[in-house]
Amino acid sequence: MPNFKGLMKDTAIYGVSSIVGRFLNYLLTPLWTYNMPKESGDFGVLTNMYSWTALLLVIMTFGMETTLFRFANRKDADPDTVFTTAFVWVGTLVAVFAALVGGFLSQISEALHYHDHPEFVAMMAGITVLDVLQALPFCYLRFQKRAIKFVSLKLLFIVVNCALNLLFFAYLDKSDVFYVFAINLACTGIITFFFVPDFFRIKWHFDGALLRRMLGYSWPILVLGIAGILNQSADKILFPLVCDAADADAQLSEYGACVKIAMIMALITQAFRYAYEPIVFAKNNSSESVSDKVGYYAEAMKWFIVFTLAAFLAVIAFIDILQYFVDVEYRVGIKAVPVVMAAEIMMGIYFNLSFWYKLIDKTIWGAWFSIAGCAVMIVSNVVFIPQFGYMACAWSGFAGYAVCMLFSYFVGQRVNPIPYDLKSIGGYALLAVAVFAAMQWLPFDGWAALAVKVGLLLVYLIPVALSLRKFLVKKIK
Repeated sequence: MPNFKGLMKDTAIYGVSSIVGRFLNYLLTPLWTYNMPKESGDFGVLTNMYSWTALLLVIMTFGMETTLFRFANRKDADPDTVFTTAFVWVGTLVAVFAALVGGFLSQISEALHYHDHPEFVAMMAGITVLDVLQALPFCYLRFQKRAIKFVSLKLLFIVVNCALNLLFFAYLDKSDVFYVFAINLACTGIITFFFVPDFFRIKWHFDGALLRRMLGYSWPILVLGIAGILNQSADKILFPLVCDAADADAQLSEYGACVKIAMIMALITQAFRYAYEPIVFAKNNSSESVSDKVGYYAEAMKWFIVFTLAAFLAVIAFIDILQYFVDVEYRVGIKAVPVVMAAEIMMGIYFNLSFWYKLIDKTIWGAWFSIAGCAVMIVSNVVFIPQFGYMACAWSGFAGYAVCMLFSYFVGQRVNPIPYDLKSIGGYALLAVAVFAAMQWLPFDGWAALAVKVGLLLVYLIPVALSLRKFLVKKIK
């Protein structure tokens, strides 16, 4: 029970910065969509550029976040040496990237179809560099269980970023995407500055032999991460290149704005990951029995699925209200929300499944699973975007995550089995599907439909509450 209490506590703490913070940040979406005309395609440019940034962030962090937890938790490890060795490697990659962008800015801008706006590419490169340099210090805060500083810095970024966006878009009535990039760059620089004192407190020691071992562990995670982020972002990267419609940026604006509503799943998964990942690696080195450890992993998976299904149904129940999150001309993209949310649930399950190979240092499995899912997603996008537009993006992501999840589960049960409660999980999943179908097939709309949807939501939530109460009482005893 103490471990579950710790997981709940850490999830709640990190949820402040992840869920509440991201929610405040997502409030910028209506600010932008109500100020940027869809026809301008500016929100599509925003969506496309941030997708590139996400991919580059994964490449340059090189899987070192998970690797840091793995190596720093070893009994004979010096955490400062592990951190500094990883940071020197990542810093070297950042320096190479910055030099390449600085030397070939015009060529890169041309290739990305931003030849008229190379400043967009330059600013996003700057944001990426600073984000990468922050990644391991934030990870080290989690390892040290310095949750307050972690949360404070995350929230500071959100607050300053939101305030400046409100100033420029609401008060000064700006409508250009340039200001979004400039504000982000300034805020990221401010947060990076707050890590400078930590660098002076750390005992710097680079260990070349340790780096080789860390790279041997991290490169499959890098491949896994690239494939994973492509599952999330490749649709937005590929769409302007594959869609031959004259209004490709405007269509991407619709899709990019509306899928923000679905990102509640990403928020839940991220908050859970921040809390769960350090606990899993620490527990793996504890003196608890193997049965206790795998029982813990199985229970965590069950409740993760139960709560994400509840969040999915809550969004569907209130979708008629949540649609006002974006300006009316963007709302046609709402139809993609259920598909994207379902894909995000599978992504979260896939993350939870990943510990069977991370804990036995067989991260190569994750690389193969992610490559398979990524291949399905990319091929589906290229083949179907010209005919079905951005709905092909949504369903391609769904298919890609399904492949990753299923491969990881079935191989994991053969190599390093964990006794997941499939009967209980399956029961909740079937109930959620039935409730979702009932919500979708209502023959009327308006306030009456909302009332019925809330009632249907309770059909799912009441059994969950009763089961959770029973579980907690059992653990306390």
